[in-house]
Amino acid sequence: MNAIAFLHHLKSLPNYRQQLVHIEHIPSQGTIPAKLDKLNIEPALKTRLKSLGISSLYRHQVTALNAILAGENVIIATPSASGKTLCYHLATLEAILTDKNSCALYLFPTKALAQDQLSSLKEIACPDFLSDGAIATFDGDTPQAERASIKRQARIVLTNPDMLHLAILPNHQSWYRLFRHLSYIVIDEAHVYRGIFGSHAANVIRRLRRICALYGSNPRFICCSATIANPKEHARNLVGLPFKVISEDGSPHGEKYFAFWNPPIIDEAKSTRRSPNSEASFLLSQLIMKNIRSLVFTHTRKLTELVYIYTHQQLSPLLSSKISPYRAGYLPETRRQIECQFFNGELLGLVATTALELGIDIGDLEATVLTGYPGSIASAWQQAGRSGRTTGSSLSFLIALDNPLDQYLMRHPDFLFSKNFDNALINPDNTHILQLHLLCAAWEKPLDSSDENFFGANTIMELGRLKEEGKVREIKNKWYLSPNIAYPAQGVNIRATSGKNYTVVDISQGCLLETVEESTAFSQIHPGAIYLHQGESYFIADLDLNTHTAMATPTSVDYYTQAKEITDLRVMKVTREKEHKGIKVYLGNVDVTTTVIGFKKKKQFTEAIVGEEPLDLPAQNFPTKALWFDLPRKAIERITNAGLDFYGGLHACEHASISILPLFALCDRNDIGGVSTLFHPDTGKAQIFIYDAYPGGIGIAEKGFEMITELWQATLKVIEECPCSDGCPSCIQSPKCGNNNQPLDKKAAIILLQELTA
Repeated sequence: MNAIAFLHHLKSLPNYRQQLVHIEHIPSQGTIPAKLDKLNIEPALKTRLKSLGISSLYRHQVTALNAILAGENVIIATPSASGKTLCYHLATLEAILTDKNSCALYLFPTKALAQDQLSSLKEIACPDFLSDGAIATFDGDTPQAERASIKRQARIVLTNPDMLHLAILPNHQSWYRLFRHLSYIVIDEAHVYRGIFGSHAANVIRRLRRICALYGSNPRFICCSATIANPKEHARNLVGLPFKVISEDGSPHGEKYFAFWNPPIIDEAKSTRRSPNSEASFLLSQLIMKNIRSLVFTHTRKLTELVYIYTHQQLSPLLSSKISPYRAGYLPETRRQIECQFFNGELLGLVATTALELGIDIGDLEATVLTGYPGSIASAWQQAGRSGRTTGSSLSFLIALDNPLDQYLMRHPDFLFSKNFDNALINPDNTHILQLHLLCAAWEKPLDSSDENFFGANTIMELGRLKEEGKVREIKNKWYLSPNIAYPAQGVNIRATSGKNYTVVDISQGCLLETVEESTAFSQIHPGAIYLHQGESYFIADLDLNTHTAMATPTSVDYYTQAKEITDLRVMKVTREKEHKGIKVYLGNVDVTTTVIGFKKKKQFTEAIVGEEPLDLPAQNFPTKALWFDLPRKAIERITNAGLDFYGGLHACEHASISILPLFALCDRNDIGGVSTLFHPDTGKAQIFIYDAYPGGIGIAEKGFEMITELWQATLKVIEECPCSDGCPSCIQSPKCGNNNQPLDKKAAIILLQELTA
């Protein structure tokens, strides 16, 4: 069944409720080729390509390769399935053919992607250019018995930033051969390295460059990314070196139909919509019934399990056996098995987190379903691009969540198809992150003033702070780790704000289920929480704060839980300010205290709230960056004269602004927090604050500060255009609000934003 026929099928169903609000037809594109003779590579490589049926390359591939071979660091920022992988494979093989000692290091954000690219590399390189043993993955799944031979023999090592940070760099002496002869470092899916993860990864890469310099190598970098607004800036921030950008796509693609699917309103008064999770399971079940190979993306592990359960219940036993969930947390052998079953067609459908968003070749998918806007245009296209990787027709659905951002896109689909505001944001100079990596670097090799070339101008200042804390010692202008600190990398989780984790234990079986990062533990595994693991529900009976252990027992309840929190904020320092038509906007350092105060129980399928319970958990405090702005006097007068709730307007504006900011920065709604108040003690006036929800900040507040007028305009649109009368989850309500979304005043928020944008 083709895409149009399937869409007509959906419309013909008795329970169709006008969910299809927009269908974008993206026509096919032909190849923009470039002949192999325009590429200055070894004749043996050209012969090998022709034997694989590749007689020409795309124009952007040749442009990229010529720049790489000329000695430039290159970032290739083109869409999914545009042939970026071949660029770095050919560059590294060219170096290996011309230098018998040359080596390369490939970095991938996930193990699954490394495994996939291992296969594609061996197809080109083996056995003509390299033996099987000369190409190897080295990650947490690599058997201990194989690790020594990889260090001795491998010419191309495929790994991830976590393994580089934790095992390779701290033991660099055993990797002498690789580092001494390293010609290329490949960073695939570079747009994924953003926020906290990206800030950590940037410091890991700086440590890598430092070790390469120690062994006398100066490798060039090849980065590959989805299309983002700032590829050159992002690559430079990530690596610390200048880059050339290749962004013109010369690859072919088949036609795609991109359908915007808005769950129907089930409560007209409250403008409440049907659960997007049940809509996703409905679409997947229909796709599977029509034998259409499909992949559903969700935002979280919990939702992956929920959508899988819902879909499983709607299918016959025969068809239900042809779908599976897929996410981080599963054992490596389980993930490999699912990938293999999906690739070879045993499985028709997968429900996955963003683990499968990246460039993994999972065969000829016909449809993708995005359960909610994934937080960025780049990720939306990466996920949608999993289907239609050949030149055939494909179908993608974007199911809107009941929040301001998703509803804005439902009413303004052109934003997704005609603009690229995505800015990948990282902050390698974040004190909390930089200090951790300076300790790791000191373990690898004593630090000195020359290391400012790698870690920046703040290096010596941060080392001074570490010295005051007794973590490093200064001896003859070199900094050494203090004797009481051993193997610091082991205590640094580069995908989290801290290196501390909570464990989830099934007390009925006495076994470990999973680990949860400390910063999210209170909202995910608090007492009374329902935690999902591999399709099974677990009730969190207790959370031991001393041992960092959550006690879980299997349960069969028909609801899930969602935490509520309250926030207090203090201004420490104003770092920048500007004026827009008489309204002052500020950027600065703030201190944030958050407390998870309770949780809601929400019915599966309907999302109806069936109960609320309080919690008594300690507050969590951290310094970060925030933007805030003064309020127009005219708006205050209009709100007062109309008898509206001024604080309700502030509160509503805060909620909606936080939800809309991800349109302009590559981030998730949970990466941002906010506070609104009638009187803030540090400013002496009514204020709205928007802050980075991570210690030290990662650049989101700065981007909001720079694009404040666009943010106000988009926020005004989403509130004005929402059909509800008094405010709803689609415009001004927040599921995490610790004040139960009280007070909120939609009309007051509109007046406030009208005057801000006047």
